[in-house]
Amino acid sequence: MLQNRPTVLSPTLLYRSSRSVTTDAHTVTASSSQDAWKRFGITAAVVAGTVILAEGFLNRDTRDRLSSAEQSYLHESFMYTGAGLTLTAVAARSLFRSGAAFRIMSANPWVVLGVSLAGSIGSMMGVFYTPPEQTFQKHVFWLAFNACQAATLSPLFFLSPAILSRAALYTCGVVGSLSFVGATAKNDKYLYMGGPLLAGVTVVALSSLAPLALPLGMRGLAVAETLSLYGGLAVFGGLVLYDTQKILQHARMAETGVIPRDPIKESVALELDMINIFIRLVQILAMRQNNRK
Repeated sequence: MLQNRPTVLSPTLLYRSSRSVTTDAHTVTASSSQDAWKRFGITAAVVAGTVILAEGFLNRDTRDRLSSAEQSYLHESFMYTGAGLTLTAVAARSLFRSGAAFRIMSANPWVVLGVSLAGSIGSMMGVFYTPPEQTFQKHVFWLAFNACQAATLSPLFFLSPAILSRAALYTCGVVGSLSFVGATAKNDKYLYMGGPLLAGVTVVALSSLAPLALPLGMRGLAVAETLSLYGGLAVFGGLVLYDTQKILQHARMAETGVIPRDPIKESVALELDMINIFIRLVQILAMRQNNRK
C-alpha cells in the first residue's frame, strides 16, 4: 500500500543553534527552489523537443489547412476532453480527502476491478449510444463516466505531488505533440492503425491483469510489467494519433450530413488515451524514485 512518507530531519540540524537552523533552512529552500526551476526548464525543453521531433519524423507530408468545420469539431472535442479531465482530477482529489481512496485500496482488488469496469463501460456506452439531440441524458452519462474515472484514479494521490505534476506535464507534452501531428497529417494517414492498436490494447490489458490471475515468477512479472508500462505508452500514444484523425474524418462526415455532430463521444476516446498515458508515466516516475532510495 502506498503511503506518504514522514519528513526526517537531519540530526546535525537538530543540535545547532536556532540562528544557524534558520539560515540553513533558508539556504536549503533556495537551493531546492533553484533545482525545481532547473528541472522545470529541462522538462520544458524535453516537451518542446518531443513536439519538434514528432513533427519532423512522423509528419513530413502535411495536409492543407483544416476547414472551419474540422477546426470547430476538433476544438469542441478537445474542450470536452479538457473539461472531463478537470472534473476527474477534482473529483479524485475530493475522494482522496474524504478517505474513499483508502477504502478503495483496502477492498478486494477483483471487486474494485469489476465495479470500476462495469461503471466505466456502462457509462461510456451510455455516452456512445445516446443521440446528441438528448443533451441532458448525454451529459449525465458523461458526468457518470468521469466520476468512475475519478474513483479509479483517487488512490494515485497517495503518491508525491511532484510525481503527479511531472507526469501530468509529460502527458500534456506527449498528447499535445501527437495530436498536433495527427491534425496536420494528410487525411486518413493514421487511420489504418486501428486494427493493430486494438490488438496492442488487448496485449497490454492482459499483461496488466496477468500478475493478479497467474502465478508468475520474478522474470514473468518483470516481462508483464514492461509490456504494461512501455508497451502501453506506445499503444496509447498511437491511439492519440488515430483518434485525432478519426475526429477529423467524423467532422467531414458530419459536414456532409452522413453522421450527426457528437464531440462528447469523441472526447471520451481522447480522455481514455490521456488517462492511460498519465497512469503509466506516474508508475515509471514512482519506480525511478524508489530505485534512488
